[in-house]
Amino acid sequence: MAFKDISKEQIIKRIEVDNPWWKTGKIDRLYSGMTIHRSYFDIFFNLLQNTKVRRAVVLMGPRRVGKTVMIYQAVQKLIHQGISPQKICYISIDNPTYINIGLEQLFEYAREAVGDDSNEDFYVFFDEIQYLKLWEVHLKSMVDTFLHSKFIVSGSAAAALKLKSNESGAGRFTDFLLPPLSFSEFLIFRGWKDIVQQFTSTDWLEIDIENLNKEFINYLNYGGYPEIITSKDIRDNPAQYISNDIIDKVLLRDLPSLYGIQDVRELQALFTSLAFNTGNEISIDELSKKSGVAKNTIRKYLQYLEAAFLIKIVYRIDFNAKRFKRATQFKVYLTNPSMRSALFAPLNEGDDFMGNMVETAVFAHHRRSLGNVYYARERKEVDYILIDKYFQIELALEIKWSNRVMKNSKKELDGLISFCKKNDVAFVLTSTKDKMLYKNVDGINILFLPNALLILLMNYPTFKMNIDDSALLNTFITSLTFLSENIPNMFKKE
Repeated sequence: MAFKDISKEQIIKRIEVDNPWWKTGKIDRLYSGMTIHRSYFDIFFNLLQNTKVRRAVVLMGPRRVGKTVMIYQAVQKLIHQGISPQKICYISIDNPTYINIGLEQLFEYAREAVGDDSNEDFYVFFDEIQYLKLWEVHLKSMVDTFLHSKFIVSGSAAAALKLKSNESGAGRFTDFLLPPLSFSEFLIFRGWKDIVQQFTSTDWLEIDIENLNKEFINYLNYGGYPEIITSKDIRDNPAQYISNDIIDKVLLRDLPSLYGIQDVRELQALFTSLAFNTGNEISIDELSKKSGVAKNTIRKYLQYLEAAFLIKIVYRIDFNAKRFKRATQFKVYLTNPSMRSALFAPLNEGDDFMGNMVETAVFAHHRRSLGNVYYARERKEVDYILIDKYFQIELALEIKWSNRVMKNSKKELDGLISFCKKNDVAFVLTSTKDKMLYKNVDGINILFLPNALLILLMNYPTFKMNIDDSALLNTFITSLTFLSENIPNMFKKE
């Protein structure tokens, strides 16, 4: 029997299966039952709905943070707003049926499936776009050719790296990053909507910080992924889900296939070591000596892991807030703290590594629109320094999982105080386990705030659903200033 290619008819049938709303007018009930939206949904939907701007929307993010679900929810909303179901098309590029088929050809098959000869007023979703070689070139061509249709693509793994390194999409793509669940979203998914509403009303004194911290520890151990919260089966064994379905697929499948990595054991060993040491300072030399892997290979692996949204690299500045010409030391943080618990063991509030995990959670909630973030170290270290685009220091922060720092402040915070005096830092913050305070330490006014509340503040705009990234820095600093100015009415001042 002669070897046969997949026929056009079979490809069209597969596309029809992926688009049940063409016949029913509804998305699959698996997705229609997911009524809770990510806090980023409205901003994302506004981007894809804006057909006046001739740009494709590139939805990026780690595996399993809800990109595909958000696409289906967008399809549902478009239908509810009166868009014809036959004008909405979804195609997942990682389906073997579509191997080596270009985007334009797939779009043509979809139009043939619905019997529409025009190429206008379509909303076309291409999921897992990174599995198509030179996808940027294909997508740019689509945007330039089909002027009156909107194209939305999603990608995990190295999609972000490809987007940045290739100028094909300049002026034609709008990238949208969907991070893991924030702590505020985690609370909403867990049914703690009342606490979120309480927080946004600034009724701080009524917040049950003890129970909030219990949820915060739950977040550190298995937060970040919607399915863990919504699926009982996955919730019963979150470690296996995170390790096997997320980390291993990126390390063993995504990155090797995209970059031709031959020795996946090297990559896996490096990531495991980084995960165990999240929040610790490292260097290329140290990593190379311990692993036996060449320095240039280590640099490439770090680049790949960051592009896959598994890690975040934070660079060091000196105590005069100057960047080093050559970055020899830096910190690496997991983009989601629960990955460490999945690889090793869940933490409790008294665990020795809780400080690193809390620090990891703070950096995981940092978004680019807050500004650039660094750390400083000479004799002592300053954990988190927020610097705006003009390289002006907006905030210096010391991260602690303890209240002891409030009693022995001058000794515990001598590095922070020294840095702030040298650089005339206007706003200084120290996180605590569960206590709030505002006091002057050696001439520096410091706001002490529990970590759980600090992280909620960092994510505050997503509560409102209508504040985009451009307003985040101003909102964050304004909220902290409000707290400091209203200390006498809110909590103890010393």
